[in-house]
Amino acid sequence: MQQGLFGGEEGRHRPLAARMRPRNLDEYVGQSHLVGEGKPLRAAVMENQLHSMILWGPPGVGKTTFARMLAEQTSVVFETLSAVASGVKDIRSAVETARQRRETSGQDTLLFVDEVHRFNKSQQDAFLPHIEEGTILFIGATTENPSFELNSALLSRTRVYVLKDLEEQDLVRLLERALAAPEGLGGAVTVSDALMAAMARAADGDARRALNILEIAADLAEEDAEGRRVIDDDILQQVLQSSLRRFDKGGDVFYDQISALHKSVRGSDPDAALYWMCRMLDGGCDPLYIARRLVRIASEDIGNADPRALSLSMEGWQVQERLGSPEGELTLAQVVTYLALAPKSIGVYRAYNECMALVRRDQDRAVPVHLRNAPTALMKEQGYGAEYRYAHDEPEAFAAGESYMPEALAGTRFYHPEPRGLETKLAEKRAYLDRLNAESTRQRYTREDSKQ
Repeated sequence: MQQGLFGGEEGRHRPLAARMRPRNLDEYVGQSHLVGEGKPLRAAVMENQLHSMILWGPPGVGKTTFARMLAEQTSVVFETLSAVASGVKDIRSAVETARQRRETSGQDTLLFVDEVHRFNKSQQDAFLPHIEEGTILFIGATTENPSFELNSALLSRTRVYVLKDLEEQDLVRLLERALAAPEGLGGAVTVSDALMAAMARAADGDARRALNILEIAADLAEEDAEGRRVIDDDILQQVLQSSLRRFDKGGDVFYDQISALHKSVRGSDPDAALYWMCRMLDGGCDPLYIARRLVRIASEDIGNADPRALSLSMEGWQVQERLGSPEGELTLAQVVTYLALAPKSIGVYRAYNECMALVRRDQDRAVPVHLRNAPTALMKEQGYGAEYRYAHDEPEAFAAGESYMPEALAGTRFYHPEPRGLETKLAEKRAYLDRLNAESTRQRYTREDSKQ
C-alpha cells in the first residue's frame, strides 16, 4: 500500500477533495473578501458569534466546505440536509434533534441545507421559528440568486454572503497543500510549477475539480528512480481531455454568460461577443439556443438600422439546424461578429413597447369608417370604406393628409428612427412625408379634432 497517496489505511477510500477539507480559517483557501484579516465574518467566527446565513455561489467554490469549517472553528455540531431528498418531516426531525442536544449538553447545532432554493415556500417557512428562537444556526447553500428563489421572510432572518470562483493563485496554494499534507498525497507525488498552474487554470475556479484533476493525475503517474510519482505533461493532458468545463445550464452561470454575450453585441465588441459565445459552446450550451438569441438581438438592438442583421441571423439558425455541430457553429460565429459591428438602434424595440403599453391601458378604439371593409351592400350603405383613398392612385403613391389611426389617437407617434445605419434614410423619408401631410389641403382630422 502507498501511504502517501491514500492518507493512511483509514482514509484510503476517501477522495482527495474530502481529505483536504479545511478545519479552520488558517487552512481555508479563497474567499478573502469574507474571511480575510479584518473582515466582519472572520471576526464573528473568531469570537464564536456565528449567525444564520445564505451562501450564494457557483458550483465547486466550497459552500459545504465553508459551512463545515465554520462549524469546526466555532465548536458547534454540524448537521446537514439536502433540499433534493428532504421534506418538512426531515426538517422537523433535524430541529428536534438540535433542541434535545441543546437541552441535554448545551451544544449548539449548525444545520446546513444544501441547494436550499429547491425547497418550496412552506418548506422554507418551516425553518423560520427555529432560526428566530436560536434553536439552530441555519446556513443555506444555493447556486441561484436568493432574491428570486428564497422567501423574503427567510432572507430577512439571514445574511447573504456571495462566494466567488477561486483565483488561480488560490487553487495553486490548495494543490500545493494537498501535495504536501499527510492527509493528502503526503509528498509522494511530484509536479512542476508550470503543470500546477495548468491544473489551476483547467479547474476554472472550482476547488473540487482542481483536487480531482490532481488525484486522477497522481493515480496515473509512474514512479521515478527514487520511488516518487511524477506527473508530466502527457499525463495531465490525458486527464484534462476527459474533463468538461463547468456550465450550469439552468442557473446563474448560464444567464450571466448569455447576458454577457448580448451586452457585448449591443456594445459593438465582436471579440467579446465571440468569446462569450465560445465559452457557452465549450461548456455544452445548445447551439440552437444561441441561434435563437441572436435572432432576438438582431431585432431588439439593431432593428431597421440594418435589416440584413435579422436575415443573416435567421440564415445562421437554419445552417445550424441543417449542418449540426461542429460545422454549424462557424456560421454562428459569422453572425455574432456581424451583429456586433452592425449599426445599432432600439427604435423598433421602443416603439413596440410603447404601443403595446398604450393598447393595454387604453379603451378599445373602433376602426375608422373609411378604413373598414365593405363586402356587403348593407356595409356600403353604412358608408364603410366610402372615403378611403387608394394610395397607389395618389402622387408618389402617398395619400397626403390621410390618417389611419382612430380619430382620438391621430398624430400619435411610437416609432422614431434613430440616426444610424439605414434608419437615417428612414428618418429622412418620414420627415419628407410629414411635410407632404402638413402641406395637404385634404386633412382627414384637424389637430383640434385629435385633441378631443
